[in-house]
Amino acid sequence: MNKSELIDAMADGAGISKADAKRALDAFIGATSASLKKGGRVALVGFGSFSISKRSARTGRNPQTGKEIKIAAKNVVKFKAGAELSSAVN
Repeated sequence: MNKSELIDAMADGAGISKADAKRALDAFIGATSASLKKGGRVALVGFGSFSISKRSARTGRNPQTGKEIKIAAKNVVKFKAGAELSSAVN
């Protein structure tokens, strides 16, 4: 499912227009991004939680040349599925 299909499903499920569903989805994405950028965590009971994990700098290898390269430290987003979502999928 891509973003436009999700917007269609949200509009049908909530009985709202597609424009309202798009605004709601964009607001959710914006609020989640802002919270994670500040180092926070977003938890949706039954669905799952988004959090930030710090990945430290490390040395890697270029597979073509075998030469060592430095990989910079960065923050990565992690998602952990909630119990209800996990049971719904299985």
